[in-house]
Amino acid sequence: MEIFPGAGRALKKLLDAGFKLFIVSNQSGVGRGYFTLADVDRVNEHLARELARDGVRFEKIYIAPEAPAQPSKGRKPSPQFLFDARDEFNLNLAESFMVGDKLIDLECGWNAAVKKSILVRTGYGAETERAAANKFASAVIVDDLSGVAEWVLKINSQFAIRN
Repeated sequence: MEIFPGAGRALKKLLDAGFKLFIVSNQSGVGRGYFTLADVDRVNEHLARELARDGVRFEKIYIAPEAPAQPSKGRKPSPQFLFDARDEFNLNLAESFMVGDKLIDLECGWNAAVKKSILVRTGYGAETERAAANKFASAVIVDDLSGVAEWVLKINSQFAIRN
């Protein structure tokens, strides 16, 4: 696991602006027998500890451990975990954002009718953008989480001014 530079500061800006943060993750390596759900939990605990140094906290982490061919209610691009978060935390998905580095992440957001799905070029994002450029007409594409925070906060302040 690699935490990209500036990720903690960017996420903290979103928290400070009133956003709640969630992780929705496909972990097919569990279903394929490459590692265990306990391994995934340890990585997520490490991630949460590291980002907590910047004041970041996640409301909940949703994991789909099934392999791609196995039935799964939450495996992205299914929006089920976003619906679960909506119901559990009283979220308005139409005012929420989905951020990811793969097409299935954005599709998850589109399937849940979030305000905007955002592709980051970090991780697999740059490769995803090149491979499926024609599929991102309704997405925002930014370099990293700092770009996400900047874009989201700019858009939300514009909407707040209009209302």
